[in-house]
Amino acid sequence: MPNPPPLVPSSPSPFPVRACGTAALKLPVLGVGCFSFGGGAYWGDQSQRDVDEVIARALDLGVNFFDTAESYNSGASELALGAALKGRRDAAIICTKIQPDHCYRADVRRHCEASLARLGTDHVDIYMIHWPLNANSLKHYTEDAARLAQPPAIGEALLAMDELRREGKIRHLGISNFGVAQLAEALAVGVPLALNELPYNLLARAIERELLPACARAGLGVLGYFSLAQGLLSGKFSGFDELPPIRVRTRHFRGDRPGSRHEGPGCEGETLTALNQLRTVADRAGLPLGDLALAWAISNPAVTCTLVGARNRAQLEANVRSAQTPLSPAIRAELSRITDPVLEILGAGTDYYQSATNSRSW
Repeated sequence: MPNPPPLVPSSPSPFPVRACGTAALKLPVLGVGCFSFGGGAYWGDQSQRDVDEVIARALDLGVNFFDTAESYNSGASELALGAALKGRRDAAIICTKIQPDHCYRADVRRHCEASLARLGTDHVDIYMIHWPLNANSLKHYTEDAARLAQPPAIGEALLAMDELRREGKIRHLGISNFGVAQLAEALAVGVPLALNELPYNLLARAIERELLPACARAGLGVLGYFSLAQGLLSGKFSGFDELPPIRVRTRHFRGDRPGSRHEGPGCEGETLTALNQLRTVADRAGLPLGDLALAWAISNPAVTCTLVGARNRAQLEANVRSAQTPLSPAIRAELSRITDPVLEILGAGTDYYQSATNSRSW
């Protein structure tokens, strides 16, 4: 099967599009994160009717990029997305991701084809390795001692994925959560890469220091996720204890909170101070904090596309409004200054869930 032609959106988008580095691919600056689709323990129940409405409305508005993964709700996210895109597949750009413990050469094809089946398509536009290939990553997906002792090599994973690309089952290859050194290792394999998917928001700016410049030098686009810090930047919560426990496990919070893995002191005081100051700017601007935070992330031209989840049509339309919010250079600079203390404490490490000594990304 020959490689398909470069992907072109089927209808004009109301959003600017940005090139993914040197790849023959452009994405809208706003994309839909599909982690909640299908329902599951992390985000709770999610009706297919709402998913259908989100996808239909997104496509009508030109928001045609959708990011999912085989691990999201044990494949239910891919199933829900595929069902919602039935009859409109050609209008969408789909990214899905393979778990690190499935990246052995003998496993890649089977898992890719299983994702294609769940999505109801014969090809996926972007196929990514979800986390770097090391034991710290794999242990979140498997207890297999043999796999933990010998994780898959980046070369075998990317070469197996590239075979599927040349067959037309994948249009573009990507990586996710790869740090500077891991990015260099992936590039050394010699297969074409289009994107690195990385966490980025006002309170998670680590990629600004080293990774954004490294991706630019390598000709890769950057897909930003975690854009509202799982609700922390939405403006819906006045204190940390109002957040579900599963969402207070990052290095922003104390390491003695339930479920935390980083065991560090966190920076709760600095984070809370920054949030209060951000709310003041939002009030002055007459905008919800979430609008301001998402507009800030999108305004960075080094980030190709910013992902945000949408549980229903109203949330999707709110995200679209945020993406269309003009942000002056002065306000962007002010927001960055407010969150500089958090950046200084958390540093350049992009694994916000684990400490530098057991990080999955380096």
